[in-house]
Amino acid sequence: MHEVLRHKAIMELEQVLHMNGGDGDNSYANNSSQQKEAILKAKPLLQETMTEFYCNNFPDCIRFTDMGCSTGPNALLPTWEILDALHKTCHSLNRKPPVLHVFLNDLPGNDFNTIFKSLPGFYERLKKGGNQNEFLSCFIAAVGGSFYGRLFPPRFLHFVFSSYSLHWLSKVPEGLVSELSIPVNKWNIYPTRTSPPGVHEAYLDQFEKDFTTFLKLRSQELITGGRMILTLRGNQSKDESLKNYRPILLELIGQTLHEMVLEGVVEELKLDTFNIPMYVPSLEEVRHVIQREESYDINLLETFELSWDAGSNDGENSLEGKYTRGKQVAMKFRPVVEPILMSHFGNDILDDLFQRLSIRIADYMEKGLGVHTNVIISLTKK
Repeated sequence: MHEVLRHKAIMELEQVLHMNGGDGDNSYANNSSQQKEAILKAKPLLQETMTEFYCNNFPDCIRFTDMGCSTGPNALLPTWEILDALHKTCHSLNRKPPVLHVFLNDLPGNDFNTIFKSLPGFYERLKKGGNQNEFLSCFIAAVGGSFYGRLFPPRFLHFVFSSYSLHWLSKVPEGLVSELSIPVNKWNIYPTRTSPPGVHEAYLDQFEKDFTTFLKLRSQELITGGRMILTLRGNQSKDESLKNYRPILLELIGQTLHEMVLEGVVEELKLDTFNIPMYVPSLEEVRHVIQREESYDINLLETFELSWDAGSNDGENSLEGKYTRGKQVAMKFRPVVEPILMSHFGNDILDDLFQRLSIRIADYMEKGLGVHTNVIISLTKK
């Protein structure tokens, strides 16, 4: 019975764990510039790795997958960067480019339709990129399903890429409610400095299980020598005594919901029973899982930082500019978490929640605390 309920909970989570679709004001397509910055940060490594792989193998067809591709303009950006690298490499070597077979992967609830509608323009742009002898053949397909399950045949893939997806867990960690049905992480939706040690342990345990599963499954799907590049949200340090502690946006949402509970806007039980399935690991936690799983050589494992409002600093020195920045960050974060918040709290509180959140974000950014730590990883399948 327990296993049936667990499977049902995972299935329900997969239905709501997606970015806002469409092209409206709160859509991910129109509020994903922060995620674009992370992809662009990985661009040199992505292109260098693809060039190295091609020059070592000279395959006629390269099978590439972007796992957790989401929707909007970012969904095809990694594919374009791969094509650009292959074009330049084959041109310099005077070789006919290989066929690129691309598989865009995300959960079934993802807005694949918006991606499909953009494909004619993508292919038209591709045709204009070189003369007849250099024309790059690219075939794009979608693969719906969790990357915590098998998605491809054995030894099928040459290259795996994933950006800003692997910090999402397959389920809410167990052990966040005591045997007496008392919430262990009361007033929070994520591990914070005020959370008991058991909450951190439960989240870390779930991350280790999920990341190990992801690595193991990809090792079955990749050819020997296949490459993988991953970026995910990370944590600079697990030392909570550090004076330069910086919150993540999920913590601020938890604080905002707590405020709304105290004002009677949100039911206390609603907050007590909500924990978000996301974990931002430290560099060493990531390294530990990769080394223990043993399927890969680590080529690169490091962190980089991006501002919460990456690239949008207009008017930041004025009071009006300060709160404009806060609103912009809240708007960019809303498409990421709105579906899962709506499924639990309903739609009525969301505008109020994100308005309050924007003010809280502005105050933190004014203190210089509005920075995301990110982990970037390059692996080779042994």
